[in-house]
Amino acid sequence: MAVELNRTHAALRVERLTKIYSDGTRALDALSVEIAAGSFFGLLGPNGAGKTTLIGAISGLVRIAHSRAFVFGHDSAWDLEARALVGVAPQDVHLDRFLTAREVLAFHGRYFGMPRLEATRRADELLETFDLQAKADTKPNRLSGGMRRRLLIARALVHQPRLLVLDEPTAGVDLELRYELWRYLRRLHGQGLTVLLTTHYIEEAEALCDRVGFIREGRIIDEGAPQQLVDRHGGDRLEDAYVEAMR
Repeated sequence: MAVELNRTHAALRVERLTKIYSDGTRALDALSVEIAAGSFFGLLGPNGAGKTTLIGAISGLVRIAHSRAFVFGHDSAWDLEARALVGVAPQDVHLDRFLTAREVLAFHGRYFGMPRLEATRRADELLETFDLQAKADTKPNRLSGGMRRRLLIARALVHQPRLLVLDEPTAGVDLELRYELWRYLRRLHGQGLTVLLTTHYIEEAEALCDRVGFIREGRIIDEGAPQQLVDRHGGDRLEDAYVEAMR
């Protein structure tokens, strides 16, 4: 299914984005998608479908010669303003083990040009938001897995981005922690933040997202509200629609 794009300043607009690595792997194949400001968009697809490469292109970490990815109208590859508008929480939890939780957040703020006092104030604000105040002076390797996940998302939010990108945020976590993270994400989205979520858990996309895109072999093959996808592909749930679309 071709995805029709409009020309408004959406939170994210990607037009026929292609990425071929040096070994010949075509990670993105003329991929197009548009995410409206204020939406919670889920990206579902198998391993190797292009999800991580797309995130890299959006955040400026993966260079594409002829980039056609725009964050609130700013070119993600060449416009520094675009990078300031995006916060990324990667799947792998890499946090500086020599810094305390507060220092991890404040250092990230300083990286984005925030004055020292403002960065510390923002760090304390996020520690409270994610119920980490009691661990402010604790180093990440002494935190539980759930606390590290929360800290990772908090770090992505320090510079107050308008688009939060979450790459498999609940991969490998237990059900209780997954629901806990869902609660935080719903709260953030309710405050007006645009969220792009990649996940392997179809029930996660169904529970959180107002729109979902199916990605396969570097292309968005269909996109819409969860119920729209079910209506188009058949079945009773998003899982049924996904399985049918991936055939």
